[in-house]
Amino acid sequence: MKSYHSTRASGEPFAASELRVGSPVLSYNGWDPLEEIIVGSALGGQVARADRSLFTVHFHDVGSPEAIPSGPFPEEAIAKTEEELTELSEALTRLGVHVRRPDPVDRDAILATPDWQTDGFYEYCPRDSLLVIGDLLIEPPMPTRAHRLKALSVRTLELEYFARGARWIAAPPPRLRDDLYDPSQPEGRRLLDHEPCFDAANVIRLGTDILYYVSDSGNAMGARWLQAALGPAFTVHLCRDLGVNDHIDTTIVPLRPGLVLLNPARIDGTNLPPYFAAWDKFWCPDLVDTAIPGTRSYSSLWIGMNVLMVRPDLAVVDGRQKELIRTLENHRIDVLPLQLSYDRLLGGGFHCATLDIRRSGKLECYR
Repeated sequence: MKSYHSTRASGEPFAASELRVGSPVLSYNGWDPLEEIIVGSALGGQVARADRSLFTVHFHDVGSPEAIPSGPFPEEAIAKTEEELTELSEALTRLGVHVRRPDPVDRDAILATPDWQTDGFYEYCPRDSLLVIGDLLIEPPMPTRAHRLKALSVRTLELEYFARGARWIAAPPPRLRDDLYDPSQPEGRRLLDHEPCFDAANVIRLGTDILYYVSDSGNAMGARWLQAALGPAFTVHLCRDLGVNDHIDTTIVPLRPGLVLLNPARIDGTNLPPYFAAWDKFWCPDLVDTAIPGTRSYSSLWIGMNVLMVRPDLAVVDGRQKELIRTLENHRIDVLPLQLSYDRLLGGGFHCATLDIRRSGKLECYR
């Protein structure tokens, strides 16, 4: 196993004064031992009213904005998912993790700007709307108009964390005018570079290195803003063309330093980010399709590899994915098998539906 050390990207050591050890927010990667987490909520979940942003970023496959299935998700899906999110919360609590939940948001409320109007979506995926890097909370400039309301679901927690010593910034709110989106372009190139835009789930945190996926949910200007916000202690690496039009966490899943799980349908020798060249790599085995008959799937079957690392040797994994569980165990990772029955309908697995706030590790370089 390669040894790793804590350095700046420039090679200079970090000063102790730069690390806010007393902050309630502190997380530099997705595998250090978990201490505090936000678990999302499915209550009141709906697909927002159709508009150009929703069509371009999330529903291009339906053919036109008019075909977007706007309206509430089925009641049975909401009830079952909320039950399973409660089970996840209780399981994490038994492991010593402090679990927080988002505030409810009125999705019937109308958000209006001089350029557009929209209603709300859901609080199921806190991973999308808040980025944690070290002791810094970052509200990203999300490209989907309906997600502007989503940030309010964690505002109470942001205020608490800030009062207790966390740093907190927000990207300039994007205007999100129609000319930002070009649905006629190929997948991954429909979000134009007119203003910084990205979802937090476009980002993989790797200590001093940040992997940023340029896609229909994050543009290159967003990466430039993120690099400027983080400063020279971090290096933002752009990657493109990974075979998915929005988020990256069903394509590349770092499990611990030097070990990464890859999507075999999207990653090959031509498009693997160079950062992982020296890492041990294994490809996700065939997954069980968890789609619910008669419903539209918001995410692909690869949502099954959307695992949550509790610590480097323990992962929360969909219990239906037996082959993936065996593969992880072969790599010395124990599994906590749980289930999100409507993961494909709602568009999120265990990683999407959570946001780690504090992990016990420190800032390191894994190159």
